[in-house]
Amino acid sequence: MQNFTKSLWQVVLLLLVIVSLGSHEAFAQTTTVSGKVTEERTKETLVGVNIVVKGRVVGTITDLNGNFNLRVNQAPPFTLVFSMIGFSSKEIEITESNVSNLQVTLAESSILGQEIVVSASRVEESVLQSPVTVERMDIISIREAPQASFYDGLKNMKGVEMSTQSLTFQSFNTRGFNANGNVRTVQLIDGMDNQAPGLNFSVGNIAGISELDLESVELLPGAASALYGPNAINGILLMNSKNPFQYQGFSAQIKSGIMDQNTRSNPTTGFYDFAARYATAFSDKVAMKFNVNYLRADDWQANDFRDQSLLNGFGIANGTRENNPGFDGVNIYGDETNVNMFSVAQSLVNAGILPQAALGIVPQTFVSRTGYLERDLADYGTKSLKLNAALHWRLNDNVEAIFQGNYGAGTTVYTGADRYSITGFNIGQYKAELRGANWFLRAYTTQERSGDSYAVGIAGQGINEAWKPSQQWFGEYVGAFVQARGLGQNEAQAHATARGVADQGRFLPGTPQFNQALADVRSRPIPGNAQGVGARFVDKTNLYHLEGSYAFKDIKFADFLVGANYRVYALNSERTLFATDDDGNEFSIREFGGYAQGSKTIAEKLKVTASVRYDKNENFDGQWSPRVAAVYTAGQHNFRASYQTGFRIPTTQDQYIDLLTPQARLIGGLPLFRQRYNFANNPVYSLATVTNFGGAVLADTQPNSPVYQQSIQQATQLAIQQATQIVTQQVQQGIIPPDQAPAAIAALVPQLVPQIAAQLVPANAAAANQDKKTPYELTRFRPEVVRSYEIGYKSLIAKNKLLVDGYFYYNRFENFIGGQVLIQDANFNPQNPASALGLNLLSANTRNVFSMPVNREEVIKSYGWALGADYQLPKNYTIGGNVSFNKLANLDELAEVGFIPSFNTPEYRTNLTFANRNINNKNIGFALAWRWQGEFVWQSSFVGPAVNTQQLSVMPAFSTLDAQVSYKLKSIKSIVKLGGQNLFNSSGYRQAWGNPTVGTMYFVSLTFDEFLN
Repeated sequence: MQNFTKSLWQVVLLLLVIVSLGSHEAFAQTTTVSGKVTEERTKETLVGVNIVVKGRVVGTITDLNGNFNLRVNQAPPFTLVFSMIGFSSKEIEITESNVSNLQVTLAESSILGQEIVVSASRVEESVLQSPVTVERMDIISIREAPQASFYDGLKNMKGVEMSTQSLTFQSFNTRGFNANGNVRTVQLIDGMDNQAPGLNFSVGNIAGISELDLESVELLPGAASALYGPNAINGILLMNSKNPFQYQGFSAQIKSGIMDQNTRSNPTTGFYDFAARYATAFSDKVAMKFNVNYLRADDWQANDFRDQSLLNGFGIANGTRENNPGFDGVNIYGDETNVNMFSVAQSLVNAGILPQAALGIVPQTFVSRTGYLERDLADYGTKSLKLNAALHWRLNDNVEAIFQGNYGAGTTVYTGADRYSITGFNIGQYKAELRGANWFLRAYTTQERSGDSYAVGIAGQGINEAWKPSQQWFGEYVGAFVQARGLGQNEAQAHATARGVADQGRFLPGTPQFNQALADVRSRPIPGNAQGVGARFVDKTNLYHLEGSYAFKDIKFADFLVGANYRVYALNSERTLFATDDDGNEFSIREFGGYAQGSKTIAEKLKVTASVRYDKNENFDGQWSPRVAAVYTAGQHNFRASYQTGFRIPTTQDQYIDLLTPQARLIGGLPLFRQRYNFANNPVYSLATVTNFGGAVLADTQPNSPVYQQSIQQATQLAIQQATQIVTQQVQQGIIPPDQAPAAIAALVPQLVPQIAAQLVPANAAAANQDKKTPYELTRFRPEVVRSYEIGYKSLIAKNKLLVDGYFYYNRFENFIGGQVLIQDANFNPQNPASALGLNLLSANTRNVFSMPVNREEVIKSYGWALGADYQLPKNYTIGGNVSFNKLANLDELAEVGFIPSFNTPEYRTNLTFANRNINNKNIGFALAWRWQGEFVWQSSFVGPAVNTQQLSVMPAFSTLDAQVSYKLKSIKSIVKLGGQNLFNSSGYRQAWGNPTVGTMYFVSLTFDEFLN
């Protein structure tokens, strides 16, 4: 991999030298253009206006007095483009007569429908005439969002949903199949994939971009693989930073406030956020910028203590530690460890520790260990540090070289199959890029380091095991239960007594013993060693990426664009997350892709765009991704339609993960795991199959079932035979007189029947239901594909005051990748009746539980629509709103076959906004945003299997109100902003199962910008 990296940079440097040597062109003339730019209405000078030569990279900005001076290696005529956020762009042709003292005025523009976007087709085009849906935030909307960060402001966009796992870790999604750590969306920062390579999803904005350096955000909801490649199946987010040539000077922001949520251990805490940016152009050839952003806070806390076990028939609504011995709290850890106490009693009887009569006292009940709250285990001291530096070098008027480094580090929490405390995590991205007006060549690497991160659930288990091994704990529990029942306590009282006995001396949070045990288990890598359980996971995976694109300018028939990329994932988890090969080495994954696009405008009304992309991953067959889109413009009305294919190559974890969690062993879908865990000879069964089989077995063990009655009769006959043999031996030994034998047999039979029936009843019940025990048939693992159909409409009407945008989409997912829980006999032996009959599948301590990605044979269908409208009221007031609808079409069909689709999306979501960025030109602005979403079912690997299957993990509906008011202090070039999120709702809301409760935030910020107008 080091050789690959070295070669990659050698190629980039060679191209840089070639372009640099070719920059000494013979120009007919060097032209210097000078002038001033003012605001059309007020005649005030405008600072920081961007001025570029059309079709080239050369340009400058206006200084603090609104003046500019630009040297161009070209003789007139040529065209200068003047642009600035909030103002209408202007093109001026430069001739011999106007090269000096050029007076330019820019008019303040309507904020509606004026944007130029590049994400939809990788070329500049009007957002009104984009062939697919595009949502956008510019500098002004970022600055004036009524949220504490721009990333929070994404939820104001039409059709966007967020999953908050901590203050600094949020995942965005569109159009269904939401997830914590979303692998169906892609996030790019300056063209670099912002995913953590070993996790395959972007970690929110914890290691992202500073708000001070953010120029724009563009979101494409839905499939975008045709141009952007794998995994852009549900949407892609593009964030672009500020070019130091165009945005110069010093800027800084101080933000602080309080976070309030009434169920936190400390309900009200402060947070602190500081950012600074400095950019300067040393000449019209070289510019640099530097950014720093640091945030510190006490995080939101996950405090859902409902029962998700369902092991003993208690639902999550009323299960508690007091009424359910097998209680498993959602955000309580260590209580996932459970056993059937009757099986423990059998072992103790066999070992001679308990008398035979104990089996008549101990019920077939699951018991779990006592767990710890998440707040006692996780590191809630959230920190986020973002550093950025970039050098921009204009080799000539046509080529710009960029060397950029982004570094992010922090502490946060995220939800996967477990809750993970991401402590000391850091990620670095380093890029070299050559860019022209119509092409680019980019090479970058992403270096992920997990620091001291650990799995919180495993940590809870590890502390319990460090204090008292589970075998000892459950033995003490059952022994104390039997003793309590013998003393006359009822079953509930005996359970309470038994837990008190088994928990005596337990490590309590905050004590030195607890702290030391937590430190020890955090320090040991998963799964642990001879010293104990390990919860620390290591991820040092690197990503290497090379790509390029070229837009043909000289073809008159149509516009054409081509591009290609090559990527390598070098997995490195030090054997804690990923499987290894026969030599003990973790794997590398290579993939490449290429695309071509053509677009043609017909009669200035119809624009047709067609593209196709091919991608190949070394572990899977190649994938073709075509897209066809058309936009018909009739006056101010724009009608669009598109068909596109998206695909998702299984992630690095989908391919190679091998991780034991409290709920299951997570394994990849590649053939090597089926061989490694002997699926061919020791069959696996779906959770639904085992649940149905276990339910049928349980029904046949009830006293009113024919199988039970027949088993009791059989047990009685066997008891008579055994009693006769025992008494006969006693008579022969002279222990019992012959005349007392019949009475002795009659007295012994009732004692033997329960013991015999305890084994005979479940065996007969299992034998009677073998037709329900069908092994799961695994198919070839393949990439997931979506075929998406969309129609849309966008228009700026009512004298350019009303912007309307709506769409309808229909998706067909093929080879859909979803989690499948599989059960396997841990002690498989065809000669053992418990194995042969499948009884081992029904007990937690005699079965293996696997969770692995599989492809569904069914076509998964979803559809939805969204409608948004923004209206420009008099005196700069704006009002807007949007509503979106998403639906999984064949949910009932999937439930019948036991598939957990994890759609995780409310049907309806709506936003309303009301704002004014400059009330009566008094430098006062405000913004209000109200959001509501309906209830929905959350399914994931974190949710208990029984809860997932029965779809009981309902996330309630909620609404929020966010607001801000700002004042521009022109004299000191600053803006002060006062705001709040989720106002009047300190009880908070949760966006996903197991995630923290988000409360209210109040904040105040002061932003200074040297070039603020």
